[in-house]
Amino acid sequence: MSENERIKNVFPGEDGIPAAYKIEKQIQQKQYLVAGEIRLWEGACQEVVSPLHVTGKDGVVRPVILGCYPLLGEKEALEALTAAEKAYGNGCGLWPTMPVEQRIRHMEIFIRKMIDKRQEIVKLLMWEIGKTLADSEKEFDRTVEYIRDTIEALKDQDREASRFILEQGILAQVRRAPLGVVLCMGPFNYPLNETFTTLIPALIMGNAVVFKPPKLGVLLHYPLLAAFQEAFPPGVVNTVYGEGQQVIGPLMKSGGINVLAFIGSSRVADILKHQHPKPHRLRSVLGLEAKNAGIILADADISQVVEEVIAGALTYNGQRCTALKILFVHNQIIDEFLKLFAAKVDQLAMGMPWEPGVKITPLPEPDKCEYLRELIDDAGKHGAKVINTKGGLNYGSLFFPAILYPVNDKMRIYYEEQFGPVVPVIPFDDISQPIQYVIHSSYGQQVSIFGTDADMLANLIDQLVNQVCRVNINSQCQRSPDSLPFTGRKDSAEGTLSVTDALRAFSIRTLVAAKTTPANKKLITDIVKGDKSKFLSTDFLL
Repeated sequence: MSENERIKNVFPGEDGIPAAYKIEKQIQQKQYLVAGEIRLWEGACQEVVSPLHVTGKDGVVRPVILGCYPLLGEKEALEALTAAEKAYGNGCGLWPTMPVEQRIRHMEIFIRKMIDKRQEIVKLLMWEIGKTLADSEKEFDRTVEYIRDTIEALKDQDREASRFILEQGILAQVRRAPLGVVLCMGPFNYPLNETFTTLIPALIMGNAVVFKPPKLGVLLHYPLLAAFQEAFPPGVVNTVYGEGQQVIGPLMKSGGINVLAFIGSSRVADILKHQHPKPHRLRSVLGLEAKNAGIILADADISQVVEEVIAGALTYNGQRCTALKILFVHNQIIDEFLKLFAAKVDQLAMGMPWEPGVKITPLPEPDKCEYLRELIDDAGKHGAKVINTKGGLNYGSLFFPAILYPVNDKMRIYYEEQFGPVVPVIPFDDISQPIQYVIHSSYGQQVSIFGTDADMLANLIDQLVNQVCRVNINSQCQRSPDSLPFTGRKDSAEGTLSVTDALRAFSIRTLVAAKTTPANKKLITDIVKGDKSKFLSTDFLL
């Protein structure tokens, strides 16, 4: 049996799908949330096709239809915006003026309702975007943990802000206030977690939200519509579905969006920002593309490096902005590295997401395999070869990882973010070569350095920290833990996300100040002791 036939056989028959993970019934989503109402949509809908295919009794492999979601239009999008504006009420609405402690209670209600939907959401993560069972469970659990960490961080922030400052005859209290209406748009690769890393802090800081799920990974948000409706006041959370030009364009052009929270490509981010009529009033929190490099020095521990590089380059098929997307390997160890790397990659298990130990799963983007093949063919025209035996084999939505070597600057893969299981490798003798690559790259998110010489590593660290926002030593690029800053330079990001940074990103420092005259002291004391103001207060959250 040929390797291509083996790949075809990865797609199971109906009886090969475990009962716990079967989609028993299509999800015909006709509902969306606006102004606290789950409204029924009777217009056109978008069919949702799974990247997981099933082999029929006739031997034909067919994609699975998961259901559909609403294709709303401009009218519905602007109704969602109006609902959010009303809930925010120019900063005077119930939600933005609500005490922090009460907003936290609402968020805790949401967590409880979200946890009830864990099994349903995990299953949809597998079927909609091809993420393994273990990674789907991890994404859900990490998201819940992120919400809880956000609550604790907000408590810490509020405790620090509960005191007064006395400086140069001025008595003041500094707190953080919301910004207005936030448009949240997440990516398909982490449709729950990365969406919520903007949605949750935006909400808990008192903003109203218009939320559009990513194009891939839409249905998994459907089980949470009722949770949003029941946990938050009307209009605080509103959902829109549909084509970006039909629903997002009108939102941006209206000028009613105060914060754009978008994770995706810089090209789309630029289009959205330029549509806003008053861009200087628009705060942007953007997580964009990256081309993170791995630099493997001559004294690196090759076996340890290979394990980190496989995880860094090929976890979730390399579909992560933090993935290692290009490798520079010193000529002294290149042969040994490639031999071990190719052997280990060829051992990776390909299969369906629920299968134990599976590493390579179907790709959710419809034309992704063709794009990856184009990159490989282009590299081949300029002297590179696929050096692992199974590299580039594909069938349907399955694509086995390909290691390309030697890669040079004439190839598209040298510049383009592949966002998939193709790993370009470049040999080097002079360390200035990878350094110059990082310097001149359009992106500046992270880099990984592998080696054991303290002097060499220290020198590289001092150069690279001014080019990227995270330098990883003998470890893969990654986002976690969420307590650390997550951002990028150049075209890779705008704004910083971490648990505490996100609270700052979706708020602004605001203060109440007065000269320390006896009359003002008495006035402020009366306000505070009488619990007359929600802002001016010394209440302490435990």
